[in-house]
Amino acid sequence: MPPASPNRLTDFKLPTAVLAAAWLGEGELLAGCMDGVYRVDLAAASHRKIGSHASYVSSVAAVPRHGQYLSAGYDGRLQWYDLASDQPTRSLDLHRFWSWDMAVSPDQSLVASVTGQYLAGGYKYEPAPEREPSVRVVAADTGEILLSLPHVPSVQAVAFSHDSQFVAAGNLMGEVRIWNARTGEQVAGWTTPDFTSWGIIKSHCYLGGIFALRFTPDDSGLLMCGMGPMHDPMAGNGRQLWQRWDWRADAAAKIDETHEGESGEGLMEALAVEPQAGFFAMGGRLRGGNLNVGLYGLADGGKLGSVKSGYRVTEILFSTDGSRMILVGGQGQPDQDAEGRIADFGRVEVYDIA
Repeated sequence: MPPASPNRLTDFKLPTAVLAAAWLGEGELLAGCMDGVYRVDLAAASHRKIGSHASYVSSVAAVPRHGQYLSAGYDGRLQWYDLASDQPTRSLDLHRFWSWDMAVSPDQSLVASVTGQYLAGGYKYEPAPEREPSVRVVAADTGEILLSLPHVPSVQAVAFSHDSQFVAAGNLMGEVRIWNARTGEQVAGWTTPDFTSWGIIKSHCYLGGIFALRFTPDDSGLLMCGMGPMHDPMAGNGRQLWQRWDWRADAAAKIDETHEGESGEGLMEALAVEPQAGFFAMGGRLRGGNLNVGLYGLADGGKLGSVKSGYRVTEILFSTDGSRMILVGGQGQPDQDAEGRIADFGRVEVYDIA
């Protein structure tokens, strides 16, 4: 089990906020930042920029089986790079709107990306129908679009099962859909209202939603995170919330959620599972309380440990042996100095959780 207060080993900065990260190899990360794609050497606390999008980079992933890595951005584009040379090899304009999230299947054969803009569809502000497929699955090696799947925009989170047979996506309204990743057949679907808020103060609109999804190690459950309901969309003071659902039941059933008194306030947008030690981590922003990363037992959902990082955490990774936890994110955006320079505000931290 992880310690109640993990010990920080490394802390350094990147030029802009880190919105996504993935392992390239033990000790090396791929980082998706506001200004582009970076390779990060954890031991040397160094980085080098190797690519960019026309907007923020929202997701990154490694595909060593094909000698490549990928990035997705708010320009709606997927980009492939050669793992050895860092040279771009392919790009695909996959969405007309943002790619909110992108994932590669564990067998490295498929890539899924989700999109969609929340627009009011009626006087009750219900979401308008999608203007393009909200979920797309492409071949990791060729970039061929294999599946275009319907959902209700905006769709903000996507994940593959560990056996690479299923793909799940969650949206602003707390609706989850799961498909067979090979055939496109929808095999499960449900809605949980706990992640969505209707703003009755300042802004009359829906906000929130499911920001991250992960299958449990045996693929029988689905973890999701976001933020509990609130009335003021400017406050960001909803409950830091995760839920676990049994999606294989005839009717999907909620098994567990953040226990009372074991979280604070703020939007949670990162999930990671450490299967060897049997726990998972949830992280994001802190509005009130004493943590913005929590570690929870897979068996009983109880809080095991926490970190108060002092910045927005956008991705959590565990080392292969489970002894280290890596947090990335961004700490505000500082003002320019007298010469027009902006101080680095991307964050990378390594914690000992052995």
